[in-house]
Amino acid sequence: MDTEDTGGFSLPLSRTANERLHALIPGGAHTYAKGDDQYPVGLAPVISHGRGAHVWDIDGNRYIEYGSGLRSVSLGHSHPRVIEAVRWELGRGSNFVRPSVVELEAAERFLATVPTAEMVKFAKNGSDATTAAVRLARAATGRPRVAVCADHPFFSVDDWFIGTTPMSAGIPAATTELTVSFPYGDLAATEELLTRYQDEVACLILEPAALAEPPPGYLAGLRELADRHGCVLVFDEMITGFRWSEAGAQGLYGVVPDLSTFGKALGNGFAVAALAGRRALMELGGLRHSGDRVFLLSTTHGAETHSLAAAMAVLTTYTEEGVTARLHTLGERLAAGVRDAAAEAGVGDHVVVRGRASNLVFATLDENRQPSQQYRTLFLRRLLAGGVLAPSFVVSSALSDADIDHTVDVVAQACAVYRKALDAADPTPWLGGRPVRPVFRRQA
Repeated sequence: MDTEDTGGFSLPLSRTANERLHALIPGGAHTYAKGDDQYPVGLAPVISHGRGAHVWDIDGNRYIEYGSGLRSVSLGHSHPRVIEAVRWELGRGSNFVRPSVVELEAAERFLATVPTAEMVKFAKNGSDATTAAVRLARAATGRPRVAVCADHPFFSVDDWFIGTTPMSAGIPAATTELTVSFPYGDLAATEELLTRYQDEVACLILEPAALAEPPPGYLAGLRELADRHGCVLVFDEMITGFRWSEAGAQGLYGVVPDLSTFGKALGNGFAVAALAGRRALMELGGLRHSGDRVFLLSTTHGAETHSLAAAMAVLTTYTEEGVTARLHTLGERLAAGVRDAAAEAGVGDHVVVRGRASNLVFATLDENRQPSQQYRTLFLRRLLAGGVLAPSFVVSSALSDADIDHTVDVVAQACAVYRKALDAADPTPWLGGRPVRPVFRRQA
């Protein structure tokens, strides 16, 4: 391992644990995005515990953590209000043969926070919620095709979506052929798609916003297109939910989808997701109609009481403490600091911060300003050695100004190494092994 940029930093216990993980768990983790292939060789920490915006690995190193729990722990680890609510419910039982009153209370709290929805049903993960939305749209329209936004990286682990990715092994082509795509921000292309598959598209599903703000009138234009072509408009708010506003992106931009899905921040790390939407559609998955029954969401653990208690605590904390505004303030401070540090090191065109302040990511570009996994590896190595665990720069509300100042200092050091690699036109001496790899790739 090159030590010029890491100061001899190494993780012997984590490295051994990673080998054991791979021997027992396919991929070495339960989420591909958490795999050690996403990190430089030998520098994938195995976490012991976390508190607030900090985590500790089993080697005893402390890190400032970004993108906590793949954006799910937005309030920071072990948040007092969330933990108190969970502990209270744990002593009262977690699952029953009939609905708990907590299910009613959680539904009321959710719909009060996201008033653009009329009904909600809870699940344990986002994939189940998005697939339920697709199934409901197909049932309501009688149409087979699903139109997904091509510019958004992930919607579900289920076949209708994963079949469209490079990791499509095991998925019949006939299933994949029913999923078509449209580009974000291009209403004309979307209308052409809906016309080409006239009366075949059950729904348009997309993240309402991502790295860039929606073009003026775009979401309203999609709403009009969906209405005119008789398909269901679905907003995937797994990321935008609560980070854009307490009522999600739909609350911020004022465009109401037919269905929307939430997760991640909803439970602050506890497993809870939601499908929400118009009563006329949602009720098709219920008992108060005369049509064919739709198997919407029916999960043994979907209404686990302590996870719903966590969700209620999260919703209350967001609305009472102005968490979304704090996320934006912290993100703006971090983005400004990183951009200044990169510019000062002469790499401002190569280390690029993108996205809404509450949902920042970074791009690492090579000498030709093209995305580079090699330069990402170099950058991540220096961040880890400086005590910053940052697959993204997505902030949690637990970060302090001192945390961000330290992060910016570490970024400045990383950018100095980055400049050396650019001057050499070869980052290889600073990699310490194979580059980090994309999550979605055909070969292991």
